[in-house]
Amino acid sequence: MLRSLLTASTAAFVLAAAQPVSADDHASADAPAISAPEIEYTEWMLDNGLRVIAIEDDTTSTVTTSMWYDIGSKLDPEGRSGFAHLFEHILSRKTENMPYNMIYGLTADVGGTRNASNSPDRTNYYEQVPAEYLETMLWTHKERMALPVVDQDVFDKERDVVKEELRQRVLAPPYGRFSRFVLPENAYDVLPQRRPGIGSIEELDSATLADARSFFQAYYGPDTATLIVAGNFEMDNLRALVDQYFADIPRRANPVDLTITEREPERTEPRFVTATAPNVPLPLVGATWKVPGVAHPDSAALEVLDMIMSAGENSRLHKALVRSGKAVQAQQFVNQSEEGGFFAQFAVINPAADADEVNALMAAERVKVREELVTEAELSEAKNEIFSSSLRRRETARGRAFEIGEALMLTGEPKAADIRLERIAAVTAEDVQRVAQTYLKPEGRVEFRYIAGEDNKEAYANPAPFPTFRTLAAATGKPRQVKPEGERQAPPGPGAKPEVSAPTIVETTLDNGISVVATQTGEVPIATITVVLPGGTVTDSKAKAGVAELAASLADKGTADMSATEIAARLESLGARFGGSGGADGTYFSLTAPVATIEEAGVVMASVLSSASYPDAEFQRERKRTVDGLQVSLKDPGALARFVAAPVMYGEAPYGTIATTDSINAITASDLVAHRETYWHPSLTKVIVSGGIAPDAASSLVERMLGDWTVDHDPPTLVADPDGATPAPRTVVIDMPDAGQAAVIAGVRAISRSDERYYDLMLANAVLGGGSSGRLFDEVRTKRALSYGAYSGFGSRAGESVLTASAQTKNETATEVAEIFLNEFERLGSEPLTEDLLEKRRLYLGGSYARSLETSSGFNGIVAGLMQQGIEPAEAAKLAERLSSVTAEEASAIASDLVDPAKASVIIVGDAEQFVDKLRELRPDVEVISADDLDLSREDLTKPAE
Repeated sequence: MLRSLLTASTAAFVLAAAQPVSADDHASADAPAISAPEIEYTEWMLDNGLRVIAIEDDTTSTVTTSMWYDIGSKLDPEGRSGFAHLFEHILSRKTENMPYNMIYGLTADVGGTRNASNSPDRTNYYEQVPAEYLETMLWTHKERMALPVVDQDVFDKERDVVKEELRQRVLAPPYGRFSRFVLPENAYDVLPQRRPGIGSIEELDSATLADARSFFQAYYGPDTATLIVAGNFEMDNLRALVDQYFADIPRRANPVDLTITEREPERTEPRFVTATAPNVPLPLVGATWKVPGVAHPDSAALEVLDMIMSAGENSRLHKALVRSGKAVQAQQFVNQSEEGGFFAQFAVINPAADADEVNALMAAERVKVREELVTEAELSEAKNEIFSSSLRRRETARGRAFEIGEALMLTGEPKAADIRLERIAAVTAEDVQRVAQTYLKPEGRVEFRYIAGEDNKEAYANPAPFPTFRTLAAATGKPRQVKPEGERQAPPGPGAKPEVSAPTIVETTLDNGISVVATQTGEVPIATITVVLPGGTVTDSKAKAGVAELAASLADKGTADMSATEIAARLESLGARFGGSGGADGTYFSLTAPVATIEEAGVVMASVLSSASYPDAEFQRERKRTVDGLQVSLKDPGALARFVAAPVMYGEAPYGTIATTDSINAITASDLVAHRETYWHPSLTKVIVSGGIAPDAASSLVERMLGDWTVDHDPPTLVADPDGATPAPRTVVIDMPDAGQAAVIAGVRAISRSDERYYDLMLANAVLGGGSSGRLFDEVRTKRALSYGAYSGFGSRAGESVLTASAQTKNETATEVAEIFLNEFERLGSEPLTEDLLEKRRLYLGGSYARSLETSSGFNGIVAGLMQQGIEPAEAAKLAERLSSVTAEEASAIASDLVDPAKASVIIVGDAEQFVDKLRELRPDVEVISADDLDLSREDLTKPAE
């Protein structure tokens, strides 16, 4: 899967220092070697072929149940691309004893969460719930495996939902077509992975209910499944429950062989492809090569090669392409499935750069790694980054379950996740050179250019004959139906609730005024340090909007004692991740690293906080990249709608200020220095440390890091009125004729975090749009299949926040979604909320909170948000208490007061021609603004006439 720019709705733009490409800026090879503890598990198999893997963890209050099927998109039948993914949606919906989407209530209404996912090699269905609901979840998996209802109602709804998902993930984002269509079509010749896993609108439309029934009977059964249970449970009880619910499910009656026998032929001549799409803001150039399947012995060396060339700002590609100013973003990755894969290398180029020159720079880096050994420092850094990433995944029982599951599905070996790390540890510089020579041959590449233009599939079609894929036998027997209500088997209730001690929170204050909060959230040796500072985007002037965000994101590009190159080299050699961001009310910095290296990484963090210098050469280059990144975001309907919401909801007030290309270009490096010196003050600094580190050790670590940080000026005066008066409601349409989908937002002004009704609104909002059990999701997706999802939320701010409902839908149904939003606003404010409904929503919110608190990054995020608003960190443990005190009358009252459709503004970004007439019937006073004429710095959102 493509990362960052190619998969996100906005680009993640990082910055780096100018440095000669040939310089070896890597830290010493003597950096501490990082290791990851093995994943401990118990495994057994039932007579019917069901494999069971159990991962015990009595430190968590939850349990994760996940069913993994060896059924991925590579098994899609002939003419039915995307079918395994479509069936992943179908199987979750109905069984003989579970009416449509009952699974949502069985998870969310007890404080859990659920989802499913699909890849070329597998499909999984998973839940994380309070541990006492283990039996309930096992019952749901038995129902879905043995008694699913696949009928026309489910088929039609889920197909429409998948089509909206395709529009949202593929047609709307600027680089969606490239990652999902162009790349697989040309990376493979004969393997079924050549087809898009998400399918196509045409083949989804041609699918039938009969296809779905055939697919289930051919592929789904205990003999193609692995059940992984991770969390707090009794092993003997789990074994008994597995036998009770799964032992009598028969194997598939007419099993279809899952084996893919084809293997990719070697490519012996290069091929050149130019693809076009209507919403591509910046050209993309690059190439791809074939590589073997993931179990091949060369996979470890390929992974290390990828890290050396592309991971982080100290990587070879970043230096050659981004630091040189030629590319806005450089991307490289190894994408492997069981039978084969590809190695991809791409750059989104600077508008002023030459595509041939960028291609030549990438080719030069490939020649270098094929002809010269990588350094020991590079090798050590790459391994540390890989092991550190594994530690982050293994921080929770759920993370360990997923790491085992993914590796098992790719290799058939449950120990594959640990074997992978063993092999990576053994990779040598000679191994890296060998795989580069073997697989990155010039004659073996397919070279791409992806530019703006009409969507023309023929232009990028692979000349290799398209393979013919398997056809499945027709289903037998009668379709199942949901039983009448009185005949259904009820799901089992909860078991005993395990006793789990809450972690102790230790608070201290350093002599320079820094507040420190520390707690141990787990045993895995990984930790996170979060620093909270004043000086968020609310402090930006309109003319230089973006100062706070740039000051945070560029802070690691040079300090009083380190260059950007030295900072990147040191952090990456330590397996550390570090970054800063500017929020509305403050600035946040986060450092995650193995406990063994976090003190050394913390020294770097401290230097950045106290003396970030923003060297001009780096600032100039990265300011340009930021502008280019904004151009990408402005081509994405969802991102653009969120931008427009700020001035619509806040007008000229500070919260309404949005960074534009003009405001970013007006910023100087000295503006960032001035911002840091003004707002990053130790007396107003909060530090949170959590993870696999004892609180006392964490507090001492912060003392050594920041105890001597002092400044010679008084703390800053904070913005007193960030929200301003509430503007009149508006209906704004941003016309984007080429939009692959429309983004819809409806919003009302809400309350500040300090408002005593904060928890009242939190509870009311959970009813409206909290997750897949919220009313918006139910009305928009479940009942009408108009969107992949619809949700609502509001921020935690010093001033008044905004409560928004949002979804993306096909252009022609944008008005229908907006009308649903407004109707649900009306319903929430006029229909009294019942205590039974609110209790379910309390559990939903409490469960979500509890899951976040189990990880170091999640705990820090919650506590940092509280401390930013002047709230005691102990409040993080009081959510259930606060919500239980909210009455139905109080939740209904705040909904009636605030969530009023007459007070709501509506924003739609999409192809106006397809929905604006209907919108005018709903809201007559519609403002239509061409995307080309949009000016986010003006309250009227329109560029002045020239």
